[in-house]
Amino acid sequence: MENKKVAGAQPALAPLTSPNFETGSGKRSSLWKRLVAQRHLQIMALLGVVWMIIFNYIPMYGIIIAFKEFNIVKSISEAPWVGLTHFREFLDDDNLVNVIRNTLGISLIKLFIGFPLPIIFALFLNEIRNVRFKKSIQTISYLPHFLSWVVLGGILATWLADVGIINNILLALHLIDQPISYLAEPSYFWTIVISSDIWKELGWSAIIYLAAISGVSPEMYEAATIDGAGRFQKMFYVTLPSIKSTIGILFILAVSGVLNSNFDQILVLRNSLNDSASNVIDYYVYYTGILNGRFSYSTAVGLLKSVIAMVLLVIANQVSKKINDTSLF
Repeated sequence: MENKKVAGAQPALAPLTSPNFETGSGKRSSLWKRLVAQRHLQIMALLGVVWMIIFNYIPMYGIIIAFKEFNIVKSISEAPWVGLTHFREFLDDDNLVNVIRNTLGISLIKLFIGFPLPIIFALFLNEIRNVRFKKSIQTISYLPHFLSWVVLGGILATWLADVGIINNILLALHLIDQPISYLAEPSYFWTIVISSDIWKELGWSAIIYLAAISGVSPEMYEAATIDGAGRFQKMFYVTLPSIKSTIGILFILAVSGVLNSNFDQILVLRNSLNDSASNVIDYYVYYTGILNGRFSYSTAVGLLKSVIAMVLLVIANQVSKKINDTSLF
């Protein structure tokens, strides 16, 4: 006689040996199998983690010298505590206003001009239909990124010299009456730094936007075409909204790095004649810490800069979360 189901009866619970139920030992076994199967990738990742621990986390112990009077003759533990003395000294420094002005001036102009240009470049590059021409433009735009600032700085110094190609062209066009020493004039320094940085990084910065654009569904463009949208309308109403999350993330990172002024570039292009326009925080830390041996003072300045960068990161993240619904955390 067949068993009949009783109304309202609860179904029997699945046994603990069910395939869908993993015990702690089963999870560990599964994890171990995945690690073994991915051992080559895990080893590569492990090397990166070890490198980061050695060069990024272990040196953080040295931050405490910002609150001490460190001397290379003695160890960090033997250095006497001085509290916030170095921070107050930096805030009272006569060079503070000039250093902050140069740092924020260069960085903010780079942010407002240099940040949107790769987006615009990627949008227009995506519209090129001739594959050979498109690849040629990409190669030409990427190439400066692979030149170090030591090489590129030497090239710029040659071009901008009194007998350089820039002065020769301007003299030939009768735009100037006599050669100009561009790198010796503080009034030209910001323009040189900002324009050369954009020239060097424009193509490389556009790569991530091109990758994001390649992920946009072709059906969206087809629907826009059916609706009668032109190329510029597709860029504005289809492409840009589709990559707004990528733009938001990169903008957050750009805002957090607004106190960074590309130390390599500044060090190569600066000189004593343009010091009033080239003395930024990064060079100030290098000059006071390495050249003058004031390690505690320069560490305090660098720590203060990092704290401000963290605050800017949090603010930019919250603003982006509310406006663009995109955030890092």
